[in-house]
Amino acid sequence: MMEFTEPFKQTGPCCFSPNARYLAVAVDYRLVIRDVLSFKVVQLFSCMDKISYIEWALDSEYILCGLYKKPMIQAWSLAQPEWTCKIDEGPAGIAYARWSPDSRHILTTSEFQLRLTVWSLLNTACIHVQWPKHASKGVSFTKDGSFAAICTRRDCKDYVNLISCQTWEIMGVFAVDTLDLADVEWSPDDTAIVIWDSPLEYKVLIYSLDGRCLSKYQAYESGLGVKSVSWSPNGQSLAVGSYDQMLRVLNHLTWKVFAEFMHLSTVRAPCSAAVFKEVDEPLQLDMSDLSLTDDFTQHNSGIMSWSKDSQYICTRNDSMPTVLWIWDMNHLELAAILVQKDPIRTAAWDPTCTRLVLCTGTSHLYMWTPSGAYCVNVPLPQFSVMDLKWDFNGSCLLLKDKELFCCAAVPLLPDSNSDYSSDD
Repeated sequence: MMEFTEPFKQTGPCCFSPNARYLAVAVDYRLVIRDVLSFKVVQLFSCMDKISYIEWALDSEYILCGLYKKPMIQAWSLAQPEWTCKIDEGPAGIAYARWSPDSRHILTTSEFQLRLTVWSLLNTACIHVQWPKHASKGVSFTKDGSFAAICTRRDCKDYVNLISCQTWEIMGVFAVDTLDLADVEWSPDDTAIVIWDSPLEYKVLIYSLDGRCLSKYQAYESGLGVKSVSWSPNGQSLAVGSYDQMLRVLNHLTWKVFAEFMHLSTVRAPCSAAVFKEVDEPLQLDMSDLSLTDDFTQHNSGIMSWSKDSQYICTRNDSMPTVLWIWDMNHLELAAILVQKDPIRTAAWDPTCTRLVLCTGTSHLYMWTPSGAYCVNVPLPQFSVMDLKWDFNGSCLLLKDKELFCCAAVPLLPDSNSDYSSDD
């Protein structure tokens, strides 16, 4: 059985600290820090405007708040509540802020991508990188925290700047073969960088640290291209979701596609996948009439997410928003289909084991493991789960309604009671 806390007020972002001890919650101008075990308030910080964004430093000692209406950043220390830091870029404004891996520097991007600034908490020094490509995207750190890849654009060309996170010096710059770079991501072993183009040009590029293009992948030429790209946690596979409603998976040694999965609008028996559905329907599932509402498309994008052990990947095709597909990467086949009554808002893997939780804006939570699926009712009046997040040790779930949140203690093994019907 899952145990739920009482509901608490929130007006914006809520997130667990990386050490899983604290929960930070935005309540208008106030930043409320709660203890995850007792849910008692341990710190209360007053910001100068409504909080739009929250991010913990990796060491869980500092936390930043984006006050994007001002626009300004305020940072706070849990160990020294009297300490505060304000960052104001003046007329340039602040479009986005993020922590560096060392938890002692904050990177801000100005409005109109004029510059990216690195601010130190240790001294008054700051470093500028001109013409960052994006506000919130286009920056990726190595897993060991040593280097940053920052994408810039000048003279109608895209570049990757390799920057040391110790000295903040530029170690190298190389141009990349993109029409309009969408994003960048280091491989989990820090040996390669993947870059992909805007949806207008299907292009996935793999670069070495010295700027050599190791591979270029293009599935097709006409039509919209790449929607999302994601490394498997073990670094051996690269998943690419595309606008042709297919999921393709590349091998990290050859950079060749070894799996292609199609989101079919109709699934008929015989099918090896287990089908879990909220409503009683015949085995033939016709998904072609599941259309998107305007409200849904504005607030949700495609889901593509790896399980912690890299054995499964879940996807939601935007043309079928009530269906979640779970693909088995060991057997290269469809493992399960979860058919919900309402559009799937969030699906998130347990960070410690192969367990998936999803929500659909109702009073229920839905869980899947390789052994089956089940449904849990949230026992709070008029509480609809609009979003959810795991803490970092997989023991607690944060559930958000429009203006409330609660937390649920998650048992190590799932309960066997199921509200789904299943057809194997």
